[in-house]
Amino acid sequence: MTSPEIRHLGPGDAEQVMAASALLDGPATEEWSTLFLDRQGHHILIAYLDGGAVGFVTGVETTHPDKGTEMFLYELSVAETHRRSGIGRALVTALGELAIERGCYGMWVATEVGNLAAIATYRAAGAADPEPFVTLSWDFPETRS
Repeated sequence: MTSPEIRHLGPGDAEQVMAASALLDGPATEEWSTLFLDRQGHHILIAYLDGGAVGFVTGVETTHPDKGTEMFLYELSVAETHRRSGIGRALVTALGELAIERGCYGMWVATEVGNLAAIATYRAAGAADPEPFVTLSWDFPETRS
């Protein structure tokens, strides 16, 4: 398989994010895409094959006063037709390289225990298993538009 072209999008690239909406959980809006791309430390890398988007990864730099900055791998998606071809690993690796360029001391991701494909992808890109932990979340439906 041909290696994908991976583009790091930035301010002014909202249309490219919206064009890749099929890879997202729902349609990207211009407002939210612009907000994401304009924010310092927010990154989206999209993989293209033959001019079409086939995968993406998003990362957010988080900084803590006593730890420095690390990259949070927020979401990874590869089109179903292109899974198991190395695109996910290439995207995760590219985000890791970006994290190093940006001075991050590490990168982390959380995924469901049963998401074996994601776990295999992250391990193939060099991730190590941390100590087990519990993830808790809050849902604020009144803030969604």
